This record gives sequence, C-alpha cells and structure tokens, in this order.
Amino acid sequence: MKSTAKWTAIVVTCSNKALTPSLQQALKFRQSKGYINEEAIILTVEDPKDDVGSGGATINALLTVIEYISAKKGYTVINPDVLKDASILILHVGRTYCYDTTTRPLITLPAEYVAPEYDDLVYNLDFIIRIIGERFAVKSGPGVWISSTEYILSIPEGTDIPWKECEVAGVTVPSTMKFCKDHGVYKLDNEGIVQDILYQKGADELGPCQRRDGSVPVVVGLIYLNRNVAEKLLSFYIKPPLDACCYMGIDNGQPPIKLSLFFDVLLPMLTDITEEDFVSGNRSASYGKPSSVVDESTACMRQARRILWRELHGYRIQSCMIESGSFHYLNDSVTEYKKCQQDSPFKSYNFKDVVWKNVVHSAIEPKSTKLSDDSIVINSSVRGNVCIGNKTIVSHSCLHGRIDVARDCIISGVKIENIKDDETVEIAEDIVLQGFNIKLKTFPVKQNVFTVHGRFDNIKAPTWKTTSTFCNTPWLLFLNRTGILREDLWGTEVDNDDQTFLTAKLFPVFHATSPVGLKEILWMQGTVDDDEQKSILKRWRSSWRLSFEEILAFTDSEKEFQYKKDLFYEVGCYQIEQALNNKENVGFRKLYNTASREGYTQAIFNILDKVASKTDSPGVAARTLANIGDLLGSMAENKGGLRSGPAANNAWRQAFQLLEDDQLEAGVEALAAVRTKWLNRPDLLVRAARHYEGAAQILIRKAVMTAKKYMDHDKADVPKIGQWVRADCPARIDLAGGWSDTPPITYEHGGAVTIAALLINGKRPIGARVRRTEEPVIKLEIVGAQGDKNTVVCSELSHLRDYCQPHAAGALLKSAFICTDVIDLNSNISLSEQLKTNYGGGFEMQSWSNLPQGSGLGTSSILAGAVIGALLRAAGKCCTSNSLVHAVLYLEQLLTTGGGWQDQVGGLMGGFQFGYSDAKLPLEVKTIPIEVAPETVTAFNKRLCLIYTGKTRLARNLLQDVIRNWYARNPYIVQTEDSLVSIAGDCKDALMKGDLDKAGQIIDKYWELKKRMAPGSEPDRVTELISLLRPHVNGVTLAGAGGGGFMFVLMKEETSQDLIRKLLSKKGLEDVEIYDAELDNQGLTVYFETD
Repeated sequence: MKSTAKWTAIVVTCSNKALTPSLQQALKFRQSKGYINEEAIILTVEDPKDDVGSGGATINALLTVIEYISAKKGYTVINPDVLKDASILILHVGRTYCYDTTTRPLITLPAEYVAPEYDDLVYNLDFIIRIIGERFAVKSGPGVWISSTEYILSIPEGTDIPWKECEVAGVTVPSTMKFCKDHGVYKLDNEGIVQDILYQKGADELGPCQRRDGSVPVVVGLIYLNRNVAEKLLSFYIKPPLDACCYMGIDNGQPPIKLSLFFDVLLPMLTDITEEDFVSGNRSASYGKPSSVVDESTACMRQARRILWRELHGYRIQSCMIESGSFHYLNDSVTEYKKCQQDSPFKSYNFKDVVWKNVVHSAIEPKSTKLSDDSIVINSSVRGNVCIGNKTIVSHSCLHGRIDVARDCIISGVKIENIKDDETVEIAEDIVLQGFNIKLKTFPVKQNVFTVHGRFDNIKAPTWKTTSTFCNTPWLLFLNRTGILREDLWGTEVDNDDQTFLTAKLFPVFHATSPVGLKEILWMQGTVDDDEQKSILKRWRSSWRLSFEEILAFTDSEKEFQYKKDLFYEVGCYQIEQALNNKENVGFRKLYNTASREGYTQAIFNILDKVASKTDSPGVAARTLANIGDLLGSMAENKGGLRSGPAANNAWRQAFQLLEDDQLEAGVEALAAVRTKWLNRPDLLVRAARHYEGAAQILIRKAVMTAKKYMDHDKADVPKIGQWVRADCPARIDLAGGWSDTPPITYEHGGAVTIAALLINGKRPIGARVRRTEEPVIKLEIVGAQGDKNTVVCSELSHLRDYCQPHAAGALLKSAFICTDVIDLNSNISLSEQLKTNYGGGFEMQSWSNLPQGSGLGTSSILAGAVIGALLRAAGKCCTSNSLVHAVLYLEQLLTTGGGWQDQVGGLMGGFQFGYSDAKLPLEVKTIPIEVAPETVTAFNKRLCLIYTGKTRLARNLLQDVIRNWYARNPYIVQTEDSLVSIAGDCKDALMKGDLDKAGQIIDKYWELKKRMAPGSEPDRVTELISLLRPHVNGVTLAGAGGGGFMFVLMKEETSQDLIRKLLSKKGLEDVEIYDAELDNQGLTVYFETD
C-alpha cells in the first residue's frame, strides 16, 4: 500500500439524522480494522437544521471537529491553533440514493481485500478516503479537504498529481461540454487560477471555459483549504448571520441560513466575480441562479454574503487538473449504478491489495444454482433451484427456493424464502426489484416492503409522456393489463406533471386480512397473472400503499445497516458450516477478527458448537474445536498472552473426559458451558483458547487412532524365558515433504515425504530388547545417551496407568504394552494374572538411543517402533514393517505426544523411502522404496554431512503453531503444504535419476518451505552456520521440525568433512559437532541375541 495521509480527523456530514449512527458505526468499525489510521478522530455530524447547504454543513463540521480537538488537547475554549499541522477530511453525504438504502458512500462493491486481517465488504467510502489520502493529501500537507461522496474520480495508475502550493485548490478533470450541461465547470486563466464557476450551462455559455482540445474543466467536488482559509471559515461561527449555518447559531436562536460550498463560500474567491453580483445574489442564491424575491430571508443572505466577500475575496483557488482523470457522478439512473458495479471506475487505480470478483462474500449452493459468469452477487445467500441471468446484480439478498431471475436485473435487499415446492418465482428481464425496511411514526411495527420498476424507466418522467414507462412497459399498457386506475395511484389532487413513478402509490405495505408483498410485485412486473375474480387487484387496491418516494423517505437507515450486517454474518456462518462439514481448505480467521470487533461472536459460537456436536468425524470435530479456539484468540485482540500454554485447568476436566469417553455432543455442550465464564478478560479468553486446542488434540488423537485398522500381526514361536529379543533401528533424515505427514494435516490435506535411513558413526543408534521372565511383573529400563539408567517395575495395573503422561518414567514403554494389547488395562484381572495366564510370566524391557535429545532425527518414534517390534516377538507375535508404522502412530496418540509418520517410515523401512497418505480417515500410510543406483548411494554417502548444531529443538511449540495455522487455513500455509507434497515427489525422482545436484536444490527449497510453516525455526546460530557453509553445499536443512538439533548438508564435492571442520574451527564454532553418517539399507532388524 502507498503512503497515505495520517488524518487528524475524518468528519462525515449528514442531513439525514437517522443515518448518522450507522455512518459513525461503519467508520469506527473500519478504523478498528486498520482501514483508517487509529489516531484519527471519527465524527459523524448531522446538519444543525434541514438544508443548510453544503457550505453550511462544511462550516458546522469544521466548528464541531475543532471544538472536539480543542477539548481533547485540554483547551477550555475553541482554539484555532489546533489547525496547525492538522489534516482534516470532511465528507458530505448527499441525498437519498435509489439503489442503496444506506446511501452512496456505503454502496458495496464487487471487490475484496487481498489477504486482509479482517473480513469485510468494500464500500465506495473506502476508496474515497483512500484516494484522497494517498493521491492528494500526501502532497498538500496539513489542511482541510472537503469532498462530496456522490461521485467517483477515476485516475489511471501511475498518474502524477500536478500539485501546487496554494491557499485553496479545486480538483478537476477534462470533460465534454455535453456531459457538463448537468454539472459545474471551472473557467481557468493561463496559470490555472479559477476565474468563474458555471453550473448547468449550455455549450454557448461554456465556450469561454473551453481548452485547446475542446474539453472543459469539470467541477469534481473535491476542495482543499490551507490553514489560513480554514481558520477564516471557522471564525464564521461567531459572525452573525453566518453563525446560523452551524449548531451554535441555531442553539442561540438564529433562524438557519443555507450556504452552498461552491456558490457562496468559494465564489468570492473567483477573479471574474464582482462584489455587486455576489452580494446581490445574481451569482449566488440557489446554486448560482439569481433570485428576484426580496424578503427578510433575502436581506439576511445579502448581509451574510457581504461578510463572505469581505473575508474571502482575498483568497484564490488554484485548479489541480488531472489530465488523464475522469469524473463519474452517481445519479439516479440504473445505468450509472450498474456501471459502478460491473465496470467500476475505481478499477483504474489498480490497487494491489484489492481484487475485483463477481461473487463476494456470498453463500451460493453450487449444485442447484445456475449463476451466469457475468452476473454479480454481493453479500447474499442463494440456495435452492435459483437461476441468475446474464449481467444481473444481486446484493444483500436471500434467494431461497425455485427462483428464476432473468438477464440485466438488479435485485437488492430482497428476502424471498419459504416458497412452495411446486411454485417458481420469476423475475422478468431488465427489472429492478428492491426490498426496504421502513419505519412509520404512526405505525409501531417495522415493515419490509418490496418495490419494482424497470431498468429503462425514467423514474422522474411524468406518466403522460408517451416515452414514460413502468417495468419497461408504457404506463397505459400497464394500467390496461392490471386494471389499476390513475386515481388509485395519485388521487385527483396531484398535477399531471407530478404524476411520476416516484409519486405513484404502487407498493402495498399491509392489508387488513391478507399478507401482501411479493405476489403483487410479480403481478405488476407481469410474471404473475390475476385470476378471473381479479383477486390480486382487489387485494392491492384495498391495501395501504406507499409511493417509491415515500418509501425512500421512510426507510429505516439503522435497520437497513443492521440487516446487511446480520446477513453478512448469516452468510459467514453458512460458509463456516459448509467448509467444515465438507472438509474444504477455507479459513475463517479474518471473519473471527471482524466478528470480535463488531460483536457477532455468539452467532459464530453457535454454528461452531453445532458443527462440532453433530459431526460423526473426529477430524471435523477437532478442526471445529480448534476454530472455536481461534475465535476466542481473536476476541482477546493480542492482549491476553501467548496462545501456546497449559490446558489442564480443573474447570475443563469434565468436558475433556466426556470427549475421551466418545460422548462428543455432551462434551461440546460442557465446553460451551465453561466457555461462557471465561469471556470477560483477555487473559481468560487466551486460556480458554488453549483449552479448546487441548480439546481438539483429544479428537486429533481419536482421528489418528483410526490407523489401528492397518495394524495386524501373526503368531510366531514364543521364545524361551530369558531369551533376549533385540530390535535395532537407524536414524532418519527427511529430504523433502516434512510437515505434510503431521496430523491433522496428513489426513485433511494428504502428505508425502521422501526420507533416508542413516547409520550414525557406523551404527544403528536406536534400539530395544525384551525378554520373558518368570516373575509376573513388567520391568522397564531406559538407558540414556550417556549410559545412565532409569528402572521402573510395574507389579500392578495401576503402575501402568500413567502411560499417557509423556514425562512419566517409562511412559513410552508402558504405552507399547497397551498399544499391542499385550496388557488389557481395563480388565478386572490383575496384571500378574494376565501375565501368567497369557505369557507364563512377566517381561523385562530395555530401550536406548545414542543420539542427543531433540536431535530431529526421529528418535522417539523410531524407538517406539523398535520397542513394539521387540515386544511383539517376545510375546510370540510378529508383524510387517507397514503394520509397525501404523502401530507407532497409534502408540503416540496413547502417549498424547502426537506426531507424524515420517520418522518410523524412515527408521523402520530403511534405505530411501517415499511415504504418502491420502486426505481421508481412517489414516493409512503407504510406502514406496526408492530404487537408487549403487553409485548414487556411494556419492550420497560421500557428499552427506551431518552436523549437530548444539542447540536443542523445541518441536512441541513449533508444532502447536503449525497446527493452529493449518486449522485457520491460512492460504499461505495451504499453498506451502501443496508445495511440500509436490517437492517430495520431485526429490524421489531426482534420486532415482541419480541427480544429487537437483536433490540438493530441492533440499534447499524444502528448508525455505519449512521456515514458512514454522517461522522462528531457524535460530541465529543456524543462520550463521548456513551462511558459513553456503559456498560449499548444494542443499542444507535442519532435520525434522527445525529449531535446532541436527543439520544435514549435501556438499558440492565428495569427502568435504575436513573442510567443514576447518571452517567451524576458524569461526570459533568447535562445539558444533560433525557425525559420520551413511545410508542404512536394512531399517529395523529384530533378532534373538546370542551369548
């Protein structure tokens, strides 16, 4: 995003008092989301009286904001000095707009922000503020900018704004005289100083304004005032009768006066205007048109203009001509509205963080909806057998059922639901169908009213004209078809010239005995016929009806704003439900951030609770609970501490136990009950989020445990008592694809990893041995890397119950007995009886690893495979390596440590392996041995260098962050996962071809992808090492999750370890240790020890 002005204040003026709260709320929400600088004062100022004019509204807004800033700075009186270095933007909201019930600035556009922190609709207002800030205010410096919101200024990307230092500036663009007959035109001198402003003049009168190319400078509606001029305008609040255009004068009892910004405030600054013409009103009055009426009001205005002339005539207006710009006024024609939507002039700015789309924040049922490619749908819910024709625009609507919308229609604010199965609602071509929430002072119930007219109707044209139409049909034909009389629409008191669509009482609001609304609208537009009894006509005639003009006047702006916001979240909740149940790669963190700011979190909690409790998939339930954690984290707004942390508070224990016991619905309900008590402080919100992530982990474990389906074993000879069964395993390094094997990613996205098994210093560094003993106990001995031993004896079932606590002594070994069903922990039979009955005695087990803790070489998972392999054989059973891979997955869920499958694939299978899993449950891991030529293996061994960085990994914290980002479906993370799976296949292919240089490049790319998945996984020391080795290596990465442990490199040259040792010594890194490593082709070996 380009640099932009830091606004001191943004003030919106509004003549419609009912609209001010909605505008204020919209602006404050946008500021809270970062679209407006946070220090800016946001004010929505209603005009002190009706129709004080744009000039009066400007002075009142300036007074209000300066008073506000003065008070904020500690002054007790209004102090104009606060204008020094202040940048103020005043935006004028104009008249009611036919095609958006919340006025022109809040017209929603078919656009979205790219990768935003918040989910939101894009408004005209967003672009207006941004364009003035980025293109103009950054050049002008401090001062006051004043802008209408009824136009769009289009400036091509890269256009330089020809700004000149000045007292007052008027932005302009070249236009045609034909276009300007309905607008204002500047007359400029050779220096670009404004000499005159001509309004709605013909070509003859605009001749003096013509430029050499025949164009004329159109009045855009964007004005700049420097500090001196702004102070002068501010001073009018104490100068009667000018004070009567601001609230202080009104509060002092002054009758209001109307001032035009251009023809009262700016006109005295023009060089061609004389004092006599200005003061007399020959050029002022009603937008530059002279008035012959002389009364008290006229005298007051002349006195006001004398002051304006005296105070302002010394200033000059400098034009700011944007030669390549264009001006678009949002009038009341359907054509202009459709142009704004289908080919918005705002597109010319080519903002890099904005993407224009035909479907924006809408819930569309894809299987049953036919949506034309060139139609537009914004903030709408479309479900059922809906057909939307070419170039039709649907906004803020619910279309549910069998609905056919023909081409070139506008559907706005319409709710069509509960249609009978055998009925079809048909909207004819070129129809404008709208819904309005109205509020009547004499009728307490708020009503929703439908209106309809045609795209080609001139809504202001008298109906007696032959060209005048309704629903694109001549009025006479419409009246004849329906039986409606002119007296029904206008009575007898309305003059012929005033009998227009705007004034026709066409639209039924309520009926004494029958519902009215949609059917009558369809009848009027011609897709529903009346019956022989003229039932529709009779019901229509006996209804209480309003004209379009009255409906616009009675529109409940606050209700309209709320309706659109409610629909926004209704759509969001539907999208959440569909994405979770259908396992789509769509994230909602930006919606959660928005809901937290706007107070809509409960609606989202409700839908998430519903999905979590009703699904039969533990994977869907886990993702949903994690999403609730994300929503809680959003509510904390980064104020409650780190997201990672403990999740074992007693308050949540009962809910967790229900999930453990497979009582999902009750567990979700219990979680929600606890949650309600943890919502009132940021720290509690973060802690609640941690517990929801803990709940999700329970369900992730259950999802991964579905891998038990692929665990099987056969019977084998039972070794004699005292016979040691030994299992030895190599370590492993991940060459490409890691993180894609991590649950839940592996069963939601699908994973693929290319792995190599390694001998370390010529040995298999990981192993276990098991023997049967006569004594019916289980004796466990854990041997550390330094030869230290820890012995645990289990003589009762209770001694095994801490198997699920990873830090309990011998927890991994205990889990092996549970995982393999050697021991039934839930049995009523004692441990000793189970052992004697089934195995004729007990077991003694030893395990070891000769690698440093946190090595990143897959130690714990590979050790689990060794332990299970040895235990099964000692118990008279055997299984395949593939079965062991799934057994380790299952064991690690019992142990509650989680983890993926790449470690055991590499350590148990041996050689180069390509492991993969599909995006489904039950979780199944498949492996393909990579056939690599012997000479390639030899070269690989000579070019491989394994380096211990001396820094222990913190994989657990990295894992939590990765899973959190995956569950949020961060698009960057989803894309990275795609790349991880892809390069795993590329690496396999490179090895098969013997292309180690290519494999090294892939390993390099792999490390970059790992860092994307887990930012912070490259400590400073590792960065230093990589930089040191970079000239000598083809590829480098940390093993496993990163963060520390072992680093392996594929050197450019063979046998380069001596070179690396010299580099490390020279750099003072002698504590960084190099290990001998080479490919192991065997993998797990299980055998009987001999004396």
